[in-house]
Amino acid sequence: MNLNLKDKVIIVTGGSSGIGHGIVTALVDEGAIPFIIGRNQNTVLKAVENIKESGAKVSYAIAELTDPNQCIAAVEKAVTEFGRIDGLVNNAGVNDSVGLESGNYEDFIESLKRNVIHYYQIAQLVLPHLKKSKGAIVNIGSKTSVTGQGGTSGYAAANGARNALTREWALELLPYSIRVNAVIVAECYTPLYDNWIKTFDNPEEKLASITKNIPLENRMTTAKEIADTVIFLLSERSSHTTGQLLFVDGGYTHLDRSL
Repeated sequence: MNLNLKDKVIIVTGGSSGIGHGIVTALVDEGAIPFIIGRNQNTVLKAVENIKESGAKVSYAIAELTDPNQCIAAVEKAVTEFGRIDGLVNNAGVNDSVGLESGNYEDFIESLKRNVIHYYQIAQLVLPHLKKSKGAIVNIGSKTSVTGQGGTSGYAAANGARNALTREWALELLPYSIRVNAVIVAECYTPLYDNWIKTFDNPEEKLASITKNIPLENRMTTAKEIADTVIFLLSERSSHTTGQLLFVDGGYTHLDRSL
């Protein structure tokens, strides 16, 4: 399906690894121009280099998203280079295990900064440009907002906020024909997930204990499967879809996992 994303400029936070990189790759395949915002210079530059070697267009800004000034500079760089912004994917974040019993006030606030505050700021910064292009926003969320996980109050709270902001922005931006949706992830195998699995004494056994509870095909969701849904939501092919939370999780969140 032609999604008509050719030469559309799409900002992707955390776009150099994991789910974000999968989204960037899918955008490139559709002829779009991804603009990666990330803090890890090595992974960002490597991703950009690989894309440019393929002959595709891409650009980037190195920024710590918890720093408002760096967020401003990153968006300004995108506008200066391309003169327009057609879409935003808020993706960057980390499950940082700031719990209720084990955490503290300062760490909880920092978790919110890492996982949701920049969603708001980047969206606000790109809004004037999305008004012009009638672009779209896709927020990446987590099952923790619905299922809980235990020991991760900051991340769960941030993801609950991502869901709420998706609905709130969809409503507020109706007059501008800006669509806002969220893709909710459960168990997706990324490098970060791989690192977590390897912290267990028997990683293969731990992974098997997780995949057996994923109803559809008892396997992890792939980054490409997340990305395919994201780029559909960015495109005009989903022109009357807004305010939706789409769970791309093999049924993990809503189906009976005991089956």
